[in-house]
Amino acid sequence: MQNKTIGAILSFLLMGLGQLYNRQWLKGFLFMTIGITSIYFFSFFLFDYLSGLVTLGTTPSGMVKVGRLTTLVEGDHSIFLMIKGLMALIVMLFVIGLYVLNIRDAYFVGLSRDQGNHPHSFVRSLSELNQKHFAYLVLALPFIVVTYLTILPLIFSVMLAFTNYADPILPPANLVDWIGFDNFSRILSLKTWSRTFGGVLQWTLIWAVIATITTYIGGILVAVLIHQPKLRFKKFWRTVLIIPFAIPNMVALLVMRNMFNDKFGPINGYLRFLGLDGLPWLTDPFWAKVTVIIANMWIGVPITMILVFGILTTIPRDLYEAAEVDGASSVQKFRLITMPMVLFATAPILIMQFAGNINNFNVIYLLTNGEPLNTDYQYAGHTDLLVTWLYKLALNQAQYSFASVIGIFIFLLVASFSLWSYRRTRSYKEEDMIQ
Repeated sequence: MQNKTIGAILSFLLMGLGQLYNRQWLKGFLFMTIGITSIYFFSFFLFDYLSGLVTLGTTPSGMVKVGRLTTLVEGDHSIFLMIKGLMALIVMLFVIGLYVLNIRDAYFVGLSRDQGNHPHSFVRSLSELNQKHFAYLVLALPFIVVTYLTILPLIFSVMLAFTNYADPILPPANLVDWIGFDNFSRILSLKTWSRTFGGVLQWTLIWAVIATITTYIGGILVAVLIHQPKLRFKKFWRTVLIIPFAIPNMVALLVMRNMFNDKFGPINGYLRFLGLDGLPWLTDPFWAKVTVIIANMWIGVPITMILVFGILTTIPRDLYEAAEVDGASSVQKFRLITMPMVLFATAPILIMQFAGNINNFNVIYLLTNGEPLNTDYQYAGHTDLLVTWLYKLALNQAQYSFASVIGIFIFLLVASFSLWSYRRTRSYKEEDMIQ
């Protein structure tokens, strides 16, 4: 039997045996240590962790009377069991990957021996690994960190949508159960939830479209005006109009909240000074929506303006000079030269801005907190977006399962729109043609 077959079979039986057979002692010892540790973990812990992930516990915490005394008996905590089960599952997948890698390594080293070559030393193997797979070595640690700090919480939040983890069913006093797609059907079938979901979704899409268009067009127009050759004091205008970008959003929005206050806000004070009635900026549903759009323009226009400044400097002046010779007006030059060039370069950014506005938590929460209240909605106000409604459901009302359903819907909405629209941009198509 050839060395490659023997080495692969031995590594299949126990991690590291194939490497020891191929006389790679240190590598075989490391693989064997990982294999024995994994067997110990799988034998004594894995089944309990995975069964906890499946059952989410069997014994709730409660008060038990023992004689004349009443003591608290700690039971299973469904959420902790879910997290431990997920972590154990990910560890198992990592070990399976190492197990396959160990068999593959033993096979190819044995194949090299069959061809008359001597197996490499551990130092030589590390050197070749560094030369051939340097990128994988560098990315290994970030991949593990991302797995446990990003992917695991993401999977955990998705799994909550398929449980009844919501007030009043909260551990450890109560056990959480898997309920399948019941939360999804309830949020669409129950009148209160469906009305809230439909209304908040409608305003979220309207907000995202208006907020994106106003900041994008406003930023382009301001940048084009400042870029005009005959405009004087360009540095002054750039500096003044970039200041909103330099101020932290939280500070700017809290200041605006006071400025737009119906009773003592300076904006209504100026209107009354001019003989006009003050407007209910934050208390009327319509004007509250107008207010958040104005505030978003104040924050978002400078970002687009800075981006367009760089693009305008790359447009050749010859195009404008040729257009002037042909008798083109300023509007025609903007429509036929400036706008296509800017749109070509900023189309992916425009898509990102739209996706970001769907999840624009700061502007809504800090300026209006989703208010004014809507009595027809379930835990939501007139200006609440899906993301702020999700926050209220989770942090204020302990409706974690419903919040998870909203989070899944937001992800599907943003991801599907972003992929669909980005693949249809001219910049993506030309890049794909070049490749």
